[in-house]
Amino acid sequence: MKKRLLGKSDLEVSAIGLGCMGMSYHRGPAPDRNAMIALIRKAVELGVTMFDTAEVYGPFINEELVGEALLPFRGKIAIATKFGFNIENGKSTGLNSRPERIRQVAEESLKRLKSGCIDLFYQHRPDPGVPIEDVAGAVKELIAQGKVRHFGLCEVGAETIRRAHAVQPVTAVQSEYSLMWREPEAEILPALEEHGIGFVPYSPLGRGYLSGTLNADTKFDGSNDNRAALPRFTAGAMKANQVLVDLLQEFGKAKGATTSQIALAWVLAQKPWIVPIPGTTKLERLEENLGSADLEFTREEWAELDRAVSKIKLQGDRYPAEQQKQVGK
Repeated sequence: MKKRLLGKSDLEVSAIGLGCMGMSYHRGPAPDRNAMIALIRKAVELGVTMFDTAEVYGPFINEELVGEALLPFRGKIAIATKFGFNIENGKSTGLNSRPERIRQVAEESLKRLKSGCIDLFYQHRPDPGVPIEDVAGAVKELIAQGKVRHFGLCEVGAETIRRAHAVQPVTAVQSEYSLMWREPEAEILPALEEHGIGFVPYSPLGRGYLSGTLNADTKFDGSNDNRAALPRFTAGAMKANQVLVDLLQEFGKAKGATTSQIALAWVLAQKPWIVPIPGTTKLERLEENLGSADLEFTREEWAELDRAVSKIKLQGDRYPAEQQKQVGK
């Protein structure tokens, strides 16, 4: 597996990481826990060194899963987790990035991850009630104490990135980014390049849509699959957006590549400091996704794909209007 540095930091990780959320949260019924531990350990064997989780995934059970699975590999891999919510009676009850809450989450996450230090600690969502300077300052203290190695932000705007970075250097920003959602190209990617910050796209396969395995007849479990409430995943939107999947399938034929591999290779090709974290619960999908790191295309081939994609008008917002207010662009 090829390696990449996240921006100008010393955090070098596999070119493709593994998003672990769906192994216990937000993607339908949770798979067998032992099977997911085995899958995470297989990912390490295949060269993956970047693993992503959060306290709110479950809550808590995803961190516990990742911590147990990766215990034998400490010092060889990097685990990213996140703070930023109140959690009461097993449910998130709103945003909370106050310094005292950040410190509390760090201590509790360290125990669940069975680790002495958090490799990358993200603010999960912007908290309008807490100045970003206070958030960055709290993480700076944790870094000084040796409890955290790197500071990250999720779904924030360019100005927030600059303000945080002035207090504590930001190693990585995590936001949604794929051929289905290219908004970060407008302001986020230029800001990251300016400051030498890495980019970690989540949902680089459009929450699974670009894999070609979903269609207008797909039904989502509304009790534990957030796609059931997303405008992009209505039957009408998925039927209309099939044209993008068909385009990727056609584009990949000459390379013997799947739609997922083309979509991931495209993300990787945008900048050398981008590390996508597709999630999966299946070994064959893991192997398929990792294969995208070895695909090679010319600039002309990517330009050809971009021209074709630019002609497609995608349907469906990525979040309902109220939820979209919680994220930056």
